[in-house]
Amino acid sequence: MYTGAVLAGGRSRRFGADKALYAYRGRPLLAWVLASLEEAGERFIVANRPYAFGVPVYPDLLPGADSLSGLHTALVQARFPWVAVAACDLPFLTPGYWALLYEKALASPHPVVVPWNPEGHLEPLMAFYHKDCLPQVERQIREGNLRLGQVMEALGATYVLAEEVVVRFGKRVFLNANRKEELP
Repeated sequence: MYTGAVLAGGRSRRFGADKALYAYRGRPLLAWVLASLEEAGERFIVANRPYAFGVPVYPDLLPGADSLSGLHTALVQARFPWVAVAACDLPFLTPGYWALLYEKALASPHPVVVPWNPEGHLEPLMAFYHKDCLPQVERQIREGNLRLGQVMEALGATYVLAEEVVVRFGKRVFLNANRKEELP
């Protein structure tokens, strides 16, 4: 069992509206991401505003550190050791995607399992984090180092190749909608 946490704490400046609530193909973007985590033993949202999606909503415990604040809250609130962390703007994630990463997490010697995207960048907001990451995340917040990538650099990570993900789920699984016109 693992925990599923959807981070919805951004300001959606480029999007022009609260993207978590933006209706895409008849459902809010956040609902698509929650559905992808349906096999998690628990699911919740990390946000500094209320959302009514039938799951708990937790505000940042250490606000002001961007996505690192959300990751921190997710790790603190999670009941299970492994936490699937997803941004709220990834409508093409699937239960199968999370199953693939969770399988790798269970076999990983590292506390982070994160995919590369086809452009060669890491995707830390569609990844698994073990609760063992918590001290490093707290240290970075205290020091003002808000780079999610620093968590992986400090603790090590199992990296999932983009090709492996694309072959199974298609390239669009990596689409994060920063602007409305990016949604197909």
